[in-house]
Amino acid sequence: MQETNNNKFINSKETTPHHIAVFAFPFGSHGTPLLNMTRSLASSSSPQNNVHFSFFSTPNSIKSLFPKCSKNDLEFPNNIRCYEIWDGKPKEYIFKGNPLEEIELFLDAATRPGALKEVVEKAEEEVGVKVKCVMGDAFLWFLGDLAKEMEVPWISCWLSGEHALSLHVYTDVIRQRFGTQGVEGREEETLDFIPGLKKVRVKDLQEGIVTGNLDSIISKMLHKMSQVLLNANAVCISCCEELDPDLITDLKSKFSKVYTIGPLNLVMPPSKVVDTYNCLSWLDKQKANSVVYVSFGSAATPTPNELFALAEALQASGFKFLWSIKDQLKVHFPHDFLDKNRENGMVVPWAPQIEVLAHEAVGVFITHFGYNSMTESIAAEVPMIGRPFFGDHSLNGRLVEAVWEIGIQVEGGVFTKQGILKSLHQILSSDEGKKMKENIKSLKELVNKGVAPNGSSNKNFKLLLELELKA
Repeated sequence: MQETNNNKFINSKETTPHHIAVFAFPFGSHGTPLLNMTRSLASSSSPQNNVHFSFFSTPNSIKSLFPKCSKNDLEFPNNIRCYEIWDGKPKEYIFKGNPLEEIELFLDAATRPGALKEVVEKAEEEVGVKVKCVMGDAFLWFLGDLAKEMEVPWISCWLSGEHALSLHVYTDVIRQRFGTQGVEGREEETLDFIPGLKKVRVKDLQEGIVTGNLDSIISKMLHKMSQVLLNANAVCISCCEELDPDLITDLKSKFSKVYTIGPLNLVMPPSKVVDTYNCLSWLDKQKANSVVYVSFGSAATPTPNELFALAEALQASGFKFLWSIKDQLKVHFPHDFLDKNRENGMVVPWAPQIEVLAHEAVGVFITHFGYNSMTESIAAEVPMIGRPFFGDHSLNGRLVEAVWEIGIQVEGGVFTKQGILKSLHQILSSDEGKKMKENIKSLKELVNKGVAPNGSSNKNFKLLLELELKA
């Protein structure tokens, strides 16, 4: 590290504190796992290491992640400070209604020459220590340019599963094989040329690889990521290598360093919150493996017709159910559905999902196949019925149904009354369901091995911290 003229920054190798710049992708649920990861790194750093973390995101994201609006992180006030970066929205900007508009504005602003360097310099000025490492969400492919400009290491964090990452890494190879002008007639072909993905079909791929709009802002962002990620000094993945060692071995052959440090929602679970709607006490009154739990996360929403069909199926099934759904969506329920099912079911606007899935009363999880929900279901040994919506949902559904055999994708990709009833019977009332329970128990044992105190994920986490402190 070069000494400044006014000696503002300490430059002795023995006494220099460490300063890590962390950049979040400020949309969806990306910020939370990265902040939890940062907090764990901060708390794992001994006082002697004197490590400072500057966490960068947009104003709305910072407000959500740091609700007290404290300059310092409340859990680790001496380790983490948050800083705002411009979201790209001009004053009095009027949105045109495109859901990707905010992302495009943010990316345009963040990739403006010197934009990120400016906010880093502000943090360096305030902390009094030069940044020695850039870490951030893998979506932010341009962090590699920032790190190169600053002459510091770049650590990229993929906050989802290894299978989805592998598909992005192989995007150009997949496009060479299947083209970019449509895959009609080839949807059932498998990716047997990619390690760990021999049962994944073309139809299971995330949109933007060979299907959907390849010119969308998301597709271009992920394609660029797949091309530059090979330059990262290290890539962290929210998975444990025990679930698919062949795939992880392949990724290790491509990247400089690979640290499997997850699944992050299991290794670094969020703090327990109050069970506001008494879901757990209601479950305490139910029989073991008898309850259907329904939730589609914060971003996925079935169509009105599907919500109607799902409600009809739950009522007709005779099974007890706990359904977490936003209040404004209840208008799509059949007439008198709530009144008729006061004894049979519980409908709430929010449920403590990890604790609900872990309850012995829950026998099946109707889900969107989001990565966090899928891994939480595996950890709780609860088979799944899934309806994919976007992103890696279809891929995860294929893993659940055909690779691990621990659940079912809904017929035709949409909810119908008869399709749901058939799936519920398969899991809760047949030998096939018993086999799924056995399979998911074995899978859980693999995950537990990875996330155990001496497991691969925790060992890799320590190696990651060592890498940052050597920077």
